[in-house]
Amino acid sequence: MTFIDTSVQHCPTENHLVAALPLDVQRRLTKNLELVHLPLGKVLYESGDTLRYAYFPIDCIISMLYVMEDGASAEISVVGNEGILGTALFMGGDSTPSRAIVQSAGYAYRMVGHRFKDEFDRHTEMLMLLLRYTQALITQMAQTAVCNRHHSVDQQLCRWMLLSLDRLPSNNLIMTQELIANMLGVRRESVTEAAGKLQKLGVIAYHRGHIKVLHRNKLEALSCECYAVVKKETDRLLPRQVPRKNGHVLN
Repeated sequence: MTFIDTSVQHCPTENHLVAALPLDVQRRLTKNLELVHLPLGKVLYESGDTLRYAYFPIDCIISMLYVMEDGASAEISVVGNEGILGTALFMGGDSTPSRAIVQSAGYAYRMVGHRFKDEFDRHTEMLMLLLRYTQALITQMAQTAVCNRHHSVDQQLCRWMLLSLDRLPSNNLIMTQELIANMLGVRRESVTEAAGKLQKLGVIAYHRGHIKVLHRNKLEALSCECYAVVKKETDRLLPRQVPRKNGHVLN
């Protein structure tokens, strides 16, 4: 059973893609959306699985990982409130070779796959928006591959933190070093060393899986150019919307 905290108030337009849609499209879309809680570490689908749902994250982050035959893994992209998990549904594939796992717990709205495809085919505005999002996602995947090949673990960790912060409502990350190592595809000891350097510099405070970013500007200065490339392209293709909590119709 999916746990929903009834004291938590959310609406679909907290997701920037939903907020960017015309109001009439939002009305149709939100009739078929279900709010779900996604706990840390939950696997939403495995490699090769047929996607049953499309997810619109609100305050959670979902990582897409490529898993090798020997069990080793590396993150290829992250999805938060700027986007959607389930691009294979409207690209015609229905499945992907990656694993989707919740990197930061929170809430998302989900829609049954066949209903989502119906809405995608119905609305030109939605089609164009999701295609632009897919272009931004491809940029993130390509830049992640370049970063993992050419930049240090220290720089990769900074990039990863910044991408995560852009998709969360606060400057706090709840993430173990082991999980970060799995995301980056490096040894846990390398993450421990890199995080220790950032803490000594006063950039972050880290304690038992809780990371608080104290100086974002310093974090950006220590990161490689990969973060800036991804952010610039995302901002160009998907201008951020001001979420409307009272300006849309849920039913």
